Amino acid sequence: MQADAPRDIPAPTTSPEPRTPAGRSGRTRTGPSLLARGAAHDPYRFYRMLREQYPLSYDAPLGAWLISRYDDVTAALTDPRFTGFPHDGAPRGGPAPLGLCHGSARCLPTDRYTVVTGTVPAGHAERVERTAYVLARRIARRPRADLVEEFCRWLPAGLGRDMNGAPQGKTAAPTGDALCVRDTALRETALASFLANLLDDPDLLAALRIEPALAGRAWTETLRRDPPVQVVLRRTVAEVTLSGGTLPARAPVACLIGAAARDPQRFAAPDVFDPFRPDQDRALTGPPGCPAVALGRLEAEQGVRALLDAMPRLRWAEGFRPAATGLLTRGPRSLLVRPG
Repeated sequence: MQADAPRDIPAPTTSPEPRTPAGRSGRTRTGPSLLARGAAHDPYRFYRMLREQYPLSYDAPLGAWLISRYDDVTAALTDPRFTGFPHDGAPRGGPAPLGLCHGSARCLPTDRYTVVTGTVPAGHAERVERTAYVLARRIARRPRADLVEEFCRWLPAGLGRDMNGAPQGKTAAPTGDALCVRDTALRETALASFLANLLDDPDLLAALRIEPALAGRAWTETLRRDPPVQVVLRRTVAEVTLSGGTLPARAPVACLIGAAARDPQRFAAPDVFDPFRPDQDRALTGPPGCPAVALGRLEAEQGVRALLDAMPRLRWAEGFRPAATGLLTRGPRSLLVRPG
């Protein structure tokens, strides 16, 4: 079934490019805009319409072509015919900023984006664990708390130093690793989505108390279903044919990560949060060499362990339901809970 168009999205018109693939005739339609009001309110409904009806369309207000299917987005992130945009200095075929990665040159290129296997130094791991337990114990004394304000915001910042060991606030220029690690906003957003998904599933929380290793799968599933970065910009350096048509060289392209992550052609029941899904290795989580990606996973694993140890009966506050907001980056802005 095709989704209805969100309100306030203009009817499609025609555009002279990109050309349709060889052997076909006609012109690719200009589709609905990512900047329309209805799109920001419920982007996943909007994404579904794009995948089904406009897999390659020009967004005039944005000034870029939209791609929404998993195979097309994966191609744009890894194919050497795409490069970084608006900063075209990225190596051709190198990693685009994705997930928790900001596109540091130190994030090694890979032929595909896959589940993170990287690690962080032991000293940083100990500091994350200590910070998580301090924050959790403070929250446990309260009848009601907001995990975004009192936990998610402070756990990434609690590292205190960048991955190279330089104190924050110094004037020395950050190295490649620090370019990704020092910006904690995306890790805060991803951690909030992770905790929201766990609190929505009391059975999963109970299982985590018995088997903490499940947190890693829940984290990867969160980055798939609720990616903190919803849109990645690229540019073609040569003509590229995708499922919906052919892009010319030098075309700006908006890769809709949130749409690709819920493509039913790649993931079974894509809207369902399922840490046990067998196709988890296809999630677009970011380049494995990025230190911010590895650190975000560590913060999620240590964070939920500290919260459950300090608050075994942690649950939503009465009447509260989390609501994600944002279009380019997206996540819940508050998580009201009862610690006791």
